[in-house]
Amino acid sequence: MQIGAYKLTALVTSTFALDGGAMFGVVPKTLWSKQVEVDEINRINMVTRTLLLESPDRKILIDTGNGDKWQPRMQEIFKIQSDPYMLPLSLAGHGLHVDDITDVICTHLHFDHVGGNTRIENGKMVPVFPKANYWIQAENWQLANNPSEKDRASYLNENWAVLAENDMLRILNSERALFDDIQLEIVNGHTRGQQLPIISDGSTTLMYGGDLFPMKAHIPIPWVMAYDNEPMRSIAEKKRILPGLLEQDAIIFFEHDPRVTACKLISTEKGIFGGEDITI
Repeated sequence: MQIGAYKLTALVTSTFALDGGAMFGVVPKTLWSKQVEVDEINRINMVTRTLLLESPDRKILIDTGNGDKWQPRMQEIFKIQSDPYMLPLSLAGHGLHVDDITDVICTHLHFDHVGGNTRIENGKMVPVFPKANYWIQAENWQLANNPSEKDRASYLNENWAVLAENDMLRILNSERALFDDIQLEIVNGHTRGQQLPIISDGSTTLMYGGDLFPMKAHIPIPWVMAYDNEPMRSIAEKKRILPGLLEQDAIIFFEHDPRVTACKLISTEKGIFGGEDITI
């Protein structure tokens, strides 16, 4: 897919699983289990999916997935499988090297979004993309470094400490414009300072759904995660954002949906839902 100067490519960076009840909050299992596959211990199959943007001037990644730094016990709990999907291998398949990446846009610093920022080499933590700038909102940076009890297990500084030490982090203070044809929608319901890139050339628009719209099943307004710090704010953000995306005939890109990469929206008498699936 091409939007303006950017060629867009979806790259799966890992498979993993999380508790289905946590992923769908107050929605009963009798409903959400019709939308997703669930295992014997109530986990649903998910992926981490990165979006690669290539222009003549920039090679951009949006999020980097779980990475490969996991201890066996945690890898088992989350059913993480990274080996076949590691970003350096995926990029090589598209003729790119890790040194080619100019920018990594971190939607937020939860481990399943930025675990691939760093890796262990000869016992040391090093950046996976040594020549990249890593972009994050100040509010999320502050929260990640001073997490609450609820957040602490999701924010692991192994995924960004070495970047800060090497002056590779670019901290944004609520800026909405990032690069040509890339704007940032800032939302706070899931976690403070989550930034969702919107790529648009005026005729085609795509929003990276992050953890506001992690899967197609999360498009309906009440379908929000128990992981959200402020679920009512997530609901308000969806109410605010979805009509504009529908009006633009925009595409929503799903970071965690194992079956659907992206889709357009449809409006019904019951509300706005996911419509036509889009391949990227």
